[in-house]
Amino acid sequence: MSGGKAVGGVGGVGLLAIVVIGYFLGIDVTPLLEGGGQISTGSQSTEITRADQQAAEFVSVTLADTEEIWTEVFSEQLGGEYIPPILVLYKGVTQSPCGSASGATGPFYCPQDQKVYLDTDFFTTMSRQLGASGDFAQAYVVAHEVAHHVQNELGTLSQANAYRAQASKAESNAVSVMIELQADCYSGIWAKMADEKFGSIEHGDIREALNAAKQIGDDTLQRNAGRVPQPHTFTHGTSEQRQRWFATGYKTGDLASCDTFSTSAL
Repeated sequence: MSGGKAVGGVGGVGLLAIVVIGYFLGIDVTPLLEGGGQISTGSQSTEITRADQQAAEFVSVTLADTEEIWTEVFSEQLGGEYIPPILVLYKGVTQSPCGSASGATGPFYCPQDQKVYLDTDFFTTMSRQLGASGDFAQAYVVAHEVAHHVQNELGTLSQANAYRAQASKAESNAVSVMIELQADCYSGIWAKMADEKFGSIEHGDIREALNAAKQIGDDTLQRNAGRVPQPHTFTHGTSEQRQRWFATGYKTGDLASCDTFSTSAL
């Protein structure tokens, strides 16, 4: 995908495709169209590129897969109903109840409106700057953010955040790591179930997900930024932890195996 110069505006059928994708598959593309759409009036306009359209199509398929999988997991393991999130696809900058979002923010889940926010350029950032390329690496990122919604549906996220609001900085960071590693584990459950249900996952796909988990570990990110890793500042977990918890979810497919809050060894 090209995150730079626009390769011509995606108008007509392309623009319609993005709108249809959003309408039927739970993606809010309003920020994308308002902030970056070639619905221009006058000489100045920012275009929706082919890469933006590809991102919209890709995340729509991944989101639909997560909805189907988590509906099944909630039914079989919890005897409950899964209510899926909305994914907000934007370009550049947008606003959320959790604050403003930009490409520098990275994908995130906002529990206040139960939406996942994703910049269309982030996949390019993953590949070119973070060294995490491949379709399944991208799918892992979407699945990880959806996993935060799963935590919210289960009440885990609100309890953890309530504790963090009253804890010291170090304690808050430690709980944040538990939240993120559980989301990685839930992502592994999604991958296992998707493999069994759709049969579309290859061994190389799991390697892509594990590599993505490695590249966005706190220690790796700090090291790549020229800093000595500082464990007390970690908020997402080390590369090893993120890979291991994803693998745990993938191996077991069991929500109970992802209890990062009770284990004695993260």
